[in-house]
Amino acid sequence: MCYKTAIDQYLERHGFEAFCPKAVLFDMDGVLYDSMPHHAIAWQRSMEKFGIRMTEADAYATEGARGVDTIRMMVKLQQGRNIDEAEAQRMYDEKTCQFHLLPETSIMTGIPKLMAQIHAGGLQIGVVTGSGQRPLIDRLLKDFGNYLDINHITTAYDVKRGKPAPDPYLMGLEKAGHLQPWQAIVVENAPLGVRAGVAAQIFTIAVNTGPLPNQALMQEGANLIFNRMTDLSNDWKMIVAEADRKP
Repeated sequence: MCYKTAIDQYLERHGFEAFCPKAVLFDMDGVLYDSMPHHAIAWQRSMEKFGIRMTEADAYATEGARGVDTIRMMVKLQQGRNIDEAEAQRMYDEKTCQFHLLPETSIMTGIPKLMAQIHAGGLQIGVVTGSGQRPLIDRLLKDFGNYLDINHITTAYDVKRGKPAPDPYLMGLEKAGHLQPWQAIVVENAPLGVRAGVAAQIFTIAVNTGPLPNQALMQEGANLIFNRMTDLSNDWKMIVAEADRKP
């Protein structure tokens, strides 16, 4: 699909008169960092301690959701119990511990070039993540401090409903200066995250950095899909060249 067609379809679908992006809202895991393999390991090791079987496929399928929501769902499915958020948080703390026992993950190839282009184009950069781990937030600020500040990071603790609800990305719009959906672009890699961006009526670009088929992202409503972050980075100028216009 050409970029002009994708934008025209987006405008028609939502009834917007223009597409004028002023901010790009990135997911974190699997988008900014090649971290999902480590998260999958941490989920499996931590949940085993509580008698919960969580597979690598489960980790990818629930990627983007708040960790406490994932845990409450898994406990209900496997143990038939409804646990409160406080108990789920204690279990999530163990998952956090297991994750930080693993080696530090690398920045996704293509992200530094992409962020530099976005910044040079005068757009804000925000991060919208289902994580709330302070060490990860600190690393975001260390790695991307030239483009990002704490006020433009939305975490699990900023919303009551996580992805796939639109709330995290709506909060991202608020933190970017009370923007409208047609004034932003979402960059995601997970089905639940794509669904959240689309539900917030934001133009949503999916980059398939994991093991799921492209169809899993397209069926959630992604406006564009790329197989690698480097591909998005290379085509970024062509995408934004089609923005700032009416259909």
